Amino acid sequence: MSRGRQQELFEGGAPPGGGGVGPPPLPLLREQLLEWQRRLGEFQGPLFEGSASGHRQGVLLAGEAGGGSDNGSEDPRERAARFDPLAFEAQNLQFWRWPEPPQLGPALYLVMDRPPLLVSPLLLYVGETGQAHRRWKGEHDCKGYLASYAEAMGHVGLECRCSIRFCCDVPAGVRARRALEQALIRRWQPPFNKETRQRWSTPFTSDGG
Repeated sequence: MSRGRQQELFEGGAPPGGGGVGPPPLPLLREQLLEWQRRLGEFQGPLFEGSASGHRQGVLLAGEAGGGSDNGSEDPRERAARFDPLAFEAQNLQFWRWPEPPQLGPALYLVMDRPPLLVSPLLLYVGETGQAHRRWKGEHDCKGYLASYAEAMGHVGLECRCSIRFCCDVPAGVRARRALEQALIRRWQPPFNKETRQRWSTPFTSDGG
């Protein structure tokens, strides 16, 4: 799939430097979207299988809401190797609108899609925060990207079943928590993270994350 085609899908607005002049971009074809998902699923599928077989990570990482851990001494690569994204409850992306926040304090958050035509889900984005109940409010680069993704899927009759999951048993210290986040990004190569967008030819509308 060409980078230009993916840019048409995932980026909104006028083309860079075009000043709004010229014809609107053509929508991405259904087959191209399915191929993009298939390539990502081909890479991440074995990781989901391995994580499920090593479900002991649930004891180590699945904590209660607001239960940030101070233990940042473990090698983040080892924790990332045991990490099972499916061990955490899927929540609606509008969770932050609820009267009572479902989680508080330091956390890792995982944005996922569950394409009905794939065996495994897709891990689209990994992030970290010191305030889980506030991180998704207001402007967030990933939120805009997800909106463009869902819109493109809808245009070709494909279902978008995105959700967000929180792991709250993480180091309370920012440095250790970010080290774990980066280890997970390197392992899973989620296409919506700025560190890995080039691998999947997945452009963002900004450099934020």
